[in-house]
Amino acid sequence: MTSPRFFKIALVLGLLSAIGPFAIDMYLPALPAIGASLGADIAAVQMSLTVFFLALAVGQPFYGPLSDMMGRKPPLYFGLGLFALASIGCALANDIQTLIVLRFLQGLGAAAGMAIPRAIVRDLHTGTDAARLMSLLMLVFSVSPILAPLVGSGVIAVAGWRAVFWAVTLAAVAGLALVATSLTETRTADQRVESSLGSAFAAYWLLLRDGHYLGLVFIGSFAMAGFFTYLANSSFVMIDHYGLSPVMYSVAFGVNAAAFFAAAQFNGALGERFGLVRVVKGAVAACGAVMVAMFVYFLLGGDSMWVLLVLYFVASGLMGLVIPTTSVLALEKHGAIAGTASALLGTLQMLTGALVMAVVGLFTGGRPLPMVAGMAGGALVAVVLTWLTLGADSVPESSPRRSATGPAAR
Repeated sequence: MTSPRFFKIALVLGLLSAIGPFAIDMYLPALPAIGASLGADIAAVQMSLTVFFLALAVGQPFYGPLSDMMGRKPPLYFGLGLFALASIGCALANDIQTLIVLRFLQGLGAAAGMAIPRAIVRDLHTGTDAARLMSLLMLVFSVSPILAPLVGSGVIAVAGWRAVFWAVTLAAVAGLALVATSLTETRTADQRVESSLGSAFAAYWLLLRDGHYLGLVFIGSFAMAGFFTYLANSSFVMIDHYGLSPVMYSVAFGVNAAAFFAAAQFNGALGERFGLVRVVKGAVAACGAVMVAMFVYFLLGGDSMWVLLVLYFVASGLMGLVIPTTSVLALEKHGAIAGTASALLGTLQMLTGALVMAVVGLFTGGRPLPMVAGMAGGALVAVVLTWLTLGADSVPESSPRRSATGPAAR
């Protein structure tokens, strides 16, 4: 499926998904400056990042069932509106405590853009078509980690760190316009009839007892935890430890992010040839090996920035094969409750990432080793979970099964 409409759907959903992460990635080069401006230490500044992830985690379980009951668009309107208002508050914050609270509210708003686009993908497609659409969505989404740090660096250099939040406010307003003009409802009225608060609780209970679903969710979660660890610590390591300028740090961050999203574009073709399960198994094993090699190097006293960047570039590409694919496989059998299943998936991913970030934060001091240890630990847990969840799975779940394309984008 390569029609212009298919690409338009991916463009719309990818841009909506990118608004929240844009508020993370533009923010990264500003972390040292925010600490200096507000008189906060590294731990406090990192907390303003961690609470954003926590808010993404706790917000998604509400948006998912609401999108099943009300349709996909109304919760998107609410979430983007809350995000815009909280962003204005962040731009005006005068102390780190206020900023932390407002970042939490900002994350609650951003959670709508994280949970609902995945549900829309499942509304429209299953199998390798879903993997291809999810990968295209993530290609559009890649504008955030590739360009946002560079944009953030430029904005900070010209107007200071507060201007970052005015910029993401404008992004949220643009997102509201996009939902209003370019997205058509994919959750029809007859599909909403059976959705209620009671059915939402029943759906969560069903999902929490589905070991296969949870296994796939946590494979992706711990693979993503390595990225979250890098996200929270890399600006301090690259800027303070290795002496990169904010602009050069942004370039390095963007190159590694590009590996993730470029590799993700092969998911559809690889899934059709080998099956999505085999793609996950191979990519997780290879990612674990690369991360362990990186950890051993730094544990033995190595301190080369280039070793870190090159090995993480490879690992990031492998994560691009794991994370979208496990999401598709996890939602495959839960189309009737796609919003709820997507929300729980997102919540568990964010909670896992925030937990790993918090643990690594206890040991970090701007040095590479604690960050690398957290990244390698997440990869190894993903390897174990893959063996437990998919070790004997030879069912070609990714065999081409196509569903009709719904009216997602006009």
